[in-house]
Amino acid sequence: MDETLLKKMEQKIQDSISNKDEIKQLIQLLSKIDDSQSFALGIVVGRIYNAFYYQSKRILNREPTKQEFEEFLEFVKSKKSDLDGLW
Repeated sequence: MDETLLKKMEQKIQDSISNKDEIKQLIQLLSKIDDSQSFALGIVVGRIYNAFYYQSKRILNREPTKQEFEEFLEFVKSKKSDLDGLW
């Protein structure tokens, strides 16, 4: 993954950790749909994916490639323990 893009993803995770009260509020609001940890993780990963896609278009001036998407998935997988404390 492009180094600048990777830094943006790291920043998004740190932003999510710093704003965990907002994320908890969002999860609590949506808990009527599903109150599982998987659902909460999906919300957080969705936020990070949105940043990944947007930053790919902004930084690289194109949509992410299949390889970059696979690298994104590995990146998120490696950060799961950091994300667990958000709910």
